[in-house]
Amino acid sequence: MDLLRVKSISKTYGSGETAVHALKKVSFSVPKGEFVAIVGESGSGKSTLLNMLGALDIPTSGKVLIDGKDIFAMDDKRLTIFRRRNIGFIFQSFNLIPELNVEQNIIFPVLLDHQKPDKKYLEELLNVLGLKERRYHLPNQLSGGQQQRVAIGRALLTRPALILADEPTGNLDSQNSSEVIALLKEASKKYEQTIIMITHNRSIAMTADRVLQVSDGVMTDFGRCNE
Repeated sequence: MDLLRVKSISKTYGSGETAVHALKKVSFSVPKGEFVAIVGESGSGKSTLLNMLGALDIPTSGKVLIDGKDIFAMDDKRLTIFRRRNIGFIFQSFNLIPELNVEQNIIFPVLLDHQKPDKKYLEELLNVLGLKERRYHLPNQLSGGQQQRVAIGRALLTRPALILADEPTGNLDSQNSSEVIALLKEASKKYEQTIIMITHNRSIAMTADRVLQVSDGVMTDFGRCNE
């Protein structure tokens, strides 16, 4: 079953001769539990696409369906709640709250939704992410790799249907990059998370289940990496 379906998404900025066509009728689908990498040069449209998938920006035309729901048919309030409960974000810059420790940063989205965190699942994540001994450390007491693991834990804790990772290894060295990608792959398989990752690094992209390329707003599907 497809968790994500993108139907002829287009995004145009401006109009007339100065119009910029960031995305041009992009269509693809992703089944539940698949780990997909999107590659492309700067300005190719891949970040614009990720913003559409996360409902952070609105397309000029086309549809995005997550778990069968047309996200752009929702009003602002419903969309905000749906995004918070169904989409997890992992950013290159980590976006941790400096005053909160590891555990508090991970559970923050759950508290924001006025819910109680699943303590058992939290302990499992801290163990899988190798953060159990760091749970009470602040972000500035962690390495870059550890901070990104916290960001991954934060994205996973709400058990979202879809995780969007924007250059998650962009600020990391090669060893930490490998560890973060391994964690994402494990999350995809162990927790049946559907993950869409943007990366400039083609060797990292090839570790995903499938690779898509965006170039000048047009998408090419390179197919599954293990075939």
